[in-house]
Amino acid sequence: MTTRNANLFRFASLAALVWLLAARPFAADQWPRFRGEAAGSVADDPALPDRWSETENVAWKIDIPGAGWSSPVVWDDHVIVTATISSEKSPAPHRGLYDPGDENGKTQSVSEHRWMVYDIDFRTGKIRWQSELLRARPKVTRHIKNSFASETPVTDGERVYVYFGSIGLVAALDLDGKRIWTAELTAFDGRQGYGMAASPIVHGDRVIVVNDNATESFIAAFDKRTGKELWRTAREEFENWSSPYVWENALRTEIVTSGMRKIRSYDLDGKLLWELSGMTVNVSPSPFAKDGLIYINSGYPGASPRPMYAIRPGATGDISLKPGETSNEFIVWYQPLLGTYNTSALVYGSYYYTLLDRGFLLCHDARTGAQIYGRQRISPDASGFTASPWAYNGKIFLLSEDGDTFVVQAGPEFKLLGKNTLNEMVLATPAVVHGSVIIRTQSKLYRIARR
Repeated sequence: MTTRNANLFRFASLAALVWLLAARPFAADQWPRFRGEAAGSVADDPALPDRWSETENVAWKIDIPGAGWSSPVVWDDHVIVTATISSEKSPAPHRGLYDPGDENGKTQSVSEHRWMVYDIDFRTGKIRWQSELLRARPKVTRHIKNSFASETPVTDGERVYVYFGSIGLVAALDLDGKRIWTAELTAFDGRQGYGMAASPIVHGDRVIVVNDNATESFIAAFDKRTGKELWRTAREEFENWSSPYVWENALRTEIVTSGMRKIRSYDLDGKLLWELSGMTVNVSPSPFAKDGLIYINSGYPGASPRPMYAIRPGATGDISLKPGETSNEFIVWYQPLLGTYNTSALVYGSYYYTLLDRGFLLCHDARTGAQIYGRQRISPDASGFTASPWAYNGKIFLLSEDGDTFVVQAGPEFKLLGKNTLNEMVLATPAVVHGSVIIRTQSKLYRIARR
């Protein structure tokens, strides 16, 4: 090969590599599960938007057939969401916090539903494929604000794993939409009949689900290749909407779960490691870890206490606080009235942010629990907050049920910077990936990106 030809070959190879890297996002830049890999704390990226509307900075928006409040997950150019399709006209959910009453608290469906998984092309917004996993009548009731597809799917880049508690189904599909396996579980009602929402997680060779109900609560692991149930551990719980969390800390890897009766941690074979009592009813916030601590809270309105715990690794047995205690060997700090009802908290930088469902933001030191600032009213006209907050580029993003995203300055001083409006109800937590924010409203999916 001549020198000139060798140089041309090297140039062509380099050009091909540059094209490949531009066309395929880096493997580390993924959003594979509920709240992403860092529980809403996103690496700074000047490409990420801080302003949008129904038309401004919208790369695309599409209608999603059916109904569902699962969050989107993203791997490379695959955006995955789930939904159910039914011919019946369901009552419209009301925004804000309220007593659902008998009519709205145990909504019973009488029609056949289709449980769907959609793959949307990240670049174009076109539905690449759709897979129907089951046609059936839902086996459980639901809260009017819940859906029969509220569990967020999870992916490892090879397959998508979904769990539908309303029909007792766990399934795996490849990224071409082919069904690899399904595992049938029994569907159970919770004590109030509000439906399910706890999302599955994947770790190593296992898919893990939690189902707390009024009949037979459990945590179980399935072989992600075959769907074979590997183990199942009974739980003394009645209902729960909090997703489990795999905590890879300096000492070991454990599965941490919230519950009405207790917080519990298990090893990877389902053996109980430690537990902690003192939660409220109706547990929705999901545990998450940052900088060596795991953060767990529960805050049913009107309950007291509404606890928040920051816990260090290495616990065994019962680590519950004794009367009058605010810390012990493993509980680094505790706040009795910092728990939230629906939203999960956020650690960004050195600060722990609490988004209360009624529209207040608080800030504490993430390591010590010292208050940085107390309740700050976000907006007097917001109906409520269910989606969990996220952050990047020195800003906190708070998405209300009205579809308004309030942008707040990160750091020790509260300052409202702006509001972005989509004019439709939102309960799902967005995905933030590849320089974009993927937001699911009641009927649509948006990809928000700087033009």
